[in-house]
Amino acid sequence: MEWLFEPQSWVALVTLTALEIVLGIDNIIFISILVSRLPERMRQRARFLGLSFAMLTRILLLLCLAWVLQLTSPLFSILQEEISGRDILLITGGLFLLAKSTLEIHKEFESAASPEKPAYTNSFWAVIAQIGIIDIVFSLDSVITAVGMAEHIEIMIIAVVLAILVMMFTARAISEFVENNPTIKTLALSFLILIGVALIGEGLDMHIPKGYIYFAMAFSLVVELLNMRIRQRRTV
Repeated sequence: MEWLFEPQSWVALVTLTALEIVLGIDNIIFISILVSRLPERMRQRARFLGLSFAMLTRILLLLCLAWVLQLTSPLFSILQEEISGRDILLITGGLFLLAKSTLEIHKEFESAASPEKPAYTNSFWAVIAQIGIIDIVFSLDSVITAVGMAEHIEIMIIAVVLAILVMMFTARAISEFVENNPTIKTLALSFLILIGVALIGEGLDMHIPKGYIYFAMAFSLVVELLNMRIRQRRTV
């Protein structure tokens, strides 16, 4: 426990916690979209279980660092492009996000065209299973970041737990905001498509800096919030 008395360890803890929260934004968006398909009484439980699963996955991966690092070793080559276990997970997760986001956008148009159709079509455990699938991909990204940021496993685990606790407290407010604003929900689904493409690109060794992605998301969100404000003023 010598790290408790090292100032650089506390700096690493604060920095890593902040980064884990930022990296968890895409996870919260995905969970918000999925739980919106559940009845109101089930949503908070689904958010809690989904984020708990994310925390458990990240801690388990941190405790299996040797295995995680082995995922970067090439398994085979396609068109002179080496493919590792990590690449397969990223590409699979990206394709899943693309397919899921496209289907959700289609459902949004269908529900708008046929308001009499039931809004809640997913079972509780089907939603949890989908959250679990994508949590594995997001956790891999988070763990690789943690390994690069801190030297002590204790710091990594504490940072992950603190970040997930923050997301648990904010997930409901974000989910309700997304659900109550259809244009924001469509924008959030578009973000997931962007993240899906980035994951596939990362798996194919076409690195897209995360800063560019988050800047594009933040810029689009600010523009949409301004549009919402203008629409509100016009209706007054």
